[in-house]
Amino acid sequence: MKLRRRNFLHLAAGAAALPPNSRFAWAQAYPTRPVRIIVGFAPGGTADIMARLIGQWLSERLGQPFIMENRPGGGTNIATQAVLRAPADGHTLLMVGPTQADQRDALRQTEFPFHP
Repeated sequence: MKLRRRNFLHLAAGAAALPPNSRFAWAQAYPTRPVRIIVGFAPGGTADIMARLIGQWLSERLGQPFIMENRPGGGTNIATQAVLRAPADGHTLLMVGPTQADQRDALRQTEFPFHP
């Protein structure tokens, strides 16, 4: 294949316009501090045991402690409110069951009709 001068100049100009090294988007280290897992059920229940097992596994893999915090009551609304008020930095997680995962109204509200 013969490369004409015009095609060569186009390819050379395109190569010169590209940065000399490729740029990668590196993720930040996560987690940078202990992570809280808030469970909306009483201690010793199925959700609490699952959260503790998941937290232990994540702690071993990520090298940071995962702290369980049980906030039962209000159909998990108290725990949901605590997570909503936490900073949005990914260091506060909510553990709920499949029924509570569909509570769209609780996630939209900023104030509940009771005081936790």
